[in-house]
Amino acid sequence: MSTVKTNVVRLLFSMFLLLIFFSCKEKNKENTTPSTGVEEITFIGFSNVGGESGNYSNIRITKDSIHFEAGTTASRKHSEWHKAITPEIWKNLASSFKIKDLSLIESSPSIQHLDGIDETFQIKTSKKSHVFVNTHSDTHYRQFEEFKIKLKNILPKQKQ
Repeated sequence: MSTVKTNVVRLLFSMFLLLIFFSCKEKNKENTTPSTGVEEITFIGFSNVGGESGNYSNIRITKDSIHFEAGTTASRKHSEWHKAITPEIWKNLASSFKIKDLSLIESSPSIQHLDGIDETFQIKTSKKSHVFVNTHSDTHYRQFEEFKIKLKNILPKQKQ
């Protein structure tokens, strides 16, 4: 496969993933704002996209379920996994993040165009939505690491 064709496929696939990632419809404010008025996390998204083979993994977590999908565009492999979660598991995962720190976290430039893998987090609260790309160098990255460790213990071993 020529380099031009490979780059076009990577670009189209990246645009497709970003379009899917940002196309989630926002729910009514009445449904997402808790009656207590306290801001809380309502959705956590985590993805890794890039590399020479066009690898991707996408994890979407809500209060009641986890959806995991992964694959490689070069070999056209794709797998999915779903699981219902308990409120305790949700609280454990969501407790990794400090809501007051989310607005302070800074993203870094994408490295996908250099055959690197972009790590993206999307965290929706009852009041705001935050998207972070490659936050490895941010001082608040420890909470992302804590989340990934907790998540690793939930996902089946072959999916990691």
